[in-house]
Amino acid sequence: MNWKQNSLYLIADFSYGLEKLTKALACGVDILQLREKDISSAEYLKRAKLMRELTKKYNTLFIINDRLDIAMLSGADGVHLGQSDVPADEARALMGKDKIIGVTAKTVEQAVKAKQDGADYLGSGAWYTTTTKADATLISEETYREILRKSGLPNVAIGGITAENCDKPLRCGANGLAVAAGILKGDVEKNIKAFRAKL
Repeated sequence: MNWKQNSLYLIADFSYGLEKLTKALACGVDILQLREKDISSAEYLKRAKLMRELTKKYNTLFIINDRLDIAMLSGADGVHLGQSDVPADEARALMGKDKIIGVTAKTVEQAVKAKQDGADYLGSGAWYTTTTKADATLISEETYREILRKSGLPNVAIGGITAENCDKPLRCGANGLAVAAGILKGDVEKNIKAFRAKL
């Protein structure tokens, strides 16, 4: 995987509306991860196929959260796996070497294992309290730097990140910023421009 340094990584779901998601793609996010909760597999696949077509149009990498089956059936560029999902090495065996596999790593041990299992990148946090994951544990700068050092993988910082508070993870060496509400709440174009200025 050819990871672009300083990637703006949008985590999106349809609760924000298709218009906002399309606007974000038009304004130039590098990666879009579709993360849908509490919907049927059939509906998830339908939304994934729609986003696959849109992301192709805007030349944006398309990642599916958690669901390896949806990623494969929709023709996504890859999948992002949590610690309770299919292991990265198993996903790699099914998806092949050309697909992108990301793994959530909150500890150094998880990061090292993800690297051994063939992950392409990591997502680490939470940096700040967030409305999307109420139970998220905050990561320390020390742990984050150690994750970067020990894994050697590109890492997107995640968790409550906005254009106003993203300096800290970037200073620690984040290769990108994974953002949901920080982009999709309010003026999408203005939010993306603010992130781009920081990146």
